[in-house]
Amino acid sequence: MHKTFTRKKIVISAFFIITALVLLVFRMGYLMIAKSEYYLNKAEALHDRERSIKAKRGCIYDRNGVELAGNKPVCSISVIHSQITDEEAVIKALCSILELNEDTVKKKVQANTIREKIKSNVDKVTADRLREMNLNGVMIDEDYKRYYPYDSLASKVLGFTGSDNQGIVGLEVEYEEVLAGIPGSILTLTDANGLEIENEAESRIEPVSGNNLYTTIDVNIQKYAEQAATKVLKAKQAKRVSVVLMNPQNGEIYAMVNVPEYNLNEPYKLVYVEDLYSKTATQEAETTLKEESAEEKTEEGQEQTEEERHKAEEQMTEKEKQDALNNMWRNFCINDTYEPGSTFKLVTATAALEEGVVKLEDTFSCPGFRVVEDRKIRCHKVGGHGTETFKEGIMNSCNPVFMDVGARVGVANMYKNYQKLGLFEKTGVDLPGEASSIMHKQENVKAVELATMSFGQSFQITPLQLLRAASAAINGGTLITPHFGMYAVDESGNRTVDFSYTRKDGAIKKETSETMKELLEAVVAEGSGSKGQVEGYRVGGKTATSEKLPRGNGKYISSFLGFAPANNPQVIGIILIDEPVGIYYGGTIAAPVMSEMFSNILPYLGIEADYSEEDAQTVFSIDFEDTVE
Repeated sequence: MHKTFTRKKIVISAFFIITALVLLVFRMGYLMIAKSEYYLNKAEALHDRERSIKAKRGCIYDRNGVELAGNKPVCSISVIHSQITDEEAVIKALCSILELNEDTVKKKVQANTIREKIKSNVDKVTADRLREMNLNGVMIDEDYKRYYPYDSLASKVLGFTGSDNQGIVGLEVEYEEVLAGIPGSILTLTDANGLEIENEAESRIEPVSGNNLYTTIDVNIQKYAEQAATKVLKAKQAKRVSVVLMNPQNGEIYAMVNVPEYNLNEPYKLVYVEDLYSKTATQEAETTLKEESAEEKTEEGQEQTEEERHKAEEQMTEKEKQDALNNMWRNFCINDTYEPGSTFKLVTATAALEEGVVKLEDTFSCPGFRVVEDRKIRCHKVGGHGTETFKEGIMNSCNPVFMDVGARVGVANMYKNYQKLGLFEKTGVDLPGEASSIMHKQENVKAVELATMSFGQSFQITPLQLLRAASAAINGGTLITPHFGMYAVDESGNRTVDFSYTRKDGAIKKETSETMKELLEAVVAEGSGSKGQVEGYRVGGKTATSEKLPRGNGKYISSFLGFAPANNPQVIGIILIDEPVGIYYGGTIAAPVMSEMFSNILPYLGIEADYSEEDAQTVFSIDFEDTVE
């Protein structure tokens, strides 16, 4: 019995041993034959050290091929701990040449990691000094740094990149996939201790450069606009001035300005609008604009010295500093909404003509106010305009006329036309962070709301939304998409993509558009927008002076929307002067700025004058009365 049991144990043990050996043989065969290539690659990888090579970021150009954003060759410095043979010399050299803190460098040099980055964006001259020292373990790799040749030009449109050359704001982030290339790499053979093996060649995978982006921006037009905006900013000591100039036929944006702009090459340096308020510059600008001297700001803390501001910055928390930077980078033309005021009357007029509820010769009465339900809503002209036609009502920018017109259109039809003109949707502009309009729900609009909306109050839109709607009103009825991107090309100059944008034909009738051009030309030729005239050209437009919320705070946005030539619009623009000091009427301070810009831009674009000098003397000999709009 005992022998039988022992024999049985031996057989079982042998069976398990043989089975284990068979499984081991099969496993070894599988690893050595079936998976041989996989593990060979893994083994080789243990001895390969990979260093990334950044791809050259695509450049950004204006419509004429002028570079707006380019690249400068720089270097990236890093250390490999296992390869360092003289730690003290490495630390000393890095601190001295790169001007870095010793404690910070020491921690990175002594860190037992594969690779530690010491500093990026090091200029080539500095990197070459370090390279000449031939220090083991110090790696110097080629890199690129984003560079903006015009510093602050179109800063809030272009945006900038971070230390990794990735877009952060503006077109840089919107077109990241177009501009960013494909990184390459350098593979170096090392031994088991991580030391590079001498006389072994490096293998290199070349990076692929990003595509170059061509935009609708025209550098010269952008400069004209920025100069004009800066001049009125100084003259009126305003909070900001924004300008958009666009082709109303296809939505190509020639210029977008938000002064004060910031330096794209120093995007983290705060800019203060007060720095632009030099007394001499203010006086010069005032003389040019032929206005009264702007009143000095006397609020406590308004006049801060540069030293005081630096101290204030040092005391900021990280959140406060970031909030200040975010505000500095904001593009008011698309990121913020505002009450448009009387420039919006062109939308009300368009809706009334579309619905057939008004004719140019219809008459209205303006006693200086209109009572709507329990509210007395005033006209800007205290004594009223008396009896006037619809055409005269828009020329005079008369609130009672537009309250009556809005009532004729009605809430449902008004909202229907808002929809047709794109006011309930974003414009689709190719920039990040576009805001949406803020409108009453249709069912909540009663007589008072309808009255105030008819002349541009009690709701908010972006300046670009208004410009898009106005473009449809004067271009024959097509709702276009404002945009910057035109096309992209690769490093060899081959087009890789042509950007296309939506168009909605028939947003309004062509007859309505023809009438609107006539009405808005009359506003400039004979009405409240007379200071927007440009000698030799037919110009249309609309003024506005909108009081900021809360009412009664004495803060205004003065604006003018204009286009030319009035009979065949090729350029449309809007200017907004935020919180001007002193005279604040749109017809007085905003319209002349658009006139100045058009005087430069129209001939530059090759748009021929509409009438001769002789005709101009007749047209411009009229002495127009200033109005508050």
